[in-house]
Amino acid sequence: MKTVSGSWITGKEPVKQSLLHDNGYTLIYSEPVKVFTYDKPFLTRLLPGGFTLINGIDIDYAKLAECFWRGFDHDEVPPEVNIDGNIFSSNAPRADKKLTTIAVAPNGEYACALGMWFDAQNKYAYLEPLATVPKYRRLGLATICLTEAMKKTKALGAQYCFGGGREFYTAIGFETVCVRELWHKAL
Repeated sequence: MKTVSGSWITGKEPVKQSLLHDNGYTLIYSEPVKVFTYDKPFLTRLLPGGFTLINGIDIDYAKLAECFWRGFDHDEVPPEVNIDGNIFSSNAPRADKKLTTIAVAPNGEYACALGMWFDAQNKYAYLEPLATVPKYRRLGLATICLTEAMKKTKALGAQYCFGGGREFYTAIGFETVCVRELWHKAL
C-alpha cells in the first residue's frame, strides 16, 4: 500500500525547499497567506434594507448548512443535510458562537455566513468558512459580515485576521504576507 508523507512550509524558506526537493518531495500545492492587520481602519458598508445580522447563538443549523451549501456553489437544492457537522464545529474547542456572523435576508433566508475563530494566546483571528448564496452576491454582505466579525475579535485582543486567497480579500484590505506550500513524497 502506498502512503504519502507531507510537509507544509512557506515560500520564504529556500533551504527547506531544497532539502525537500533533494529528498524526493514534490511541491503539489501553494497558496497565498493573507492577513488584515487591525491597525488599519475597517471598511464601512451599509447593510442593504431589510437585511439583519445575527451571531451564532440560537441559530437554525439547517439554514446555516443550506447557506454554506449554496454559497460554495453546489446544486441549487441541497441534498438532505446532516447538520451534525455544523453543530459539532460550533461547539469545538475555541469556538465562540458570538463570533459567527450571519446576514439574514428579509425573507428569513441565511444569505451570507462566516465562522470566526480567535486564538487568545497568539492574538489573531482566523476566518473559516465564508460563503454567500449566489442570488445575494454583489450586495456587500461578505464584506459586512467579515468586518463585523473582525471588529468582535479586535475587541477580544486580536491584532490581525487570516483570510482566504481569493481576490475578494485583497480588495477589502488583506495583504499577502507569504505563500504556503505543501510538499508530498510517495512512500
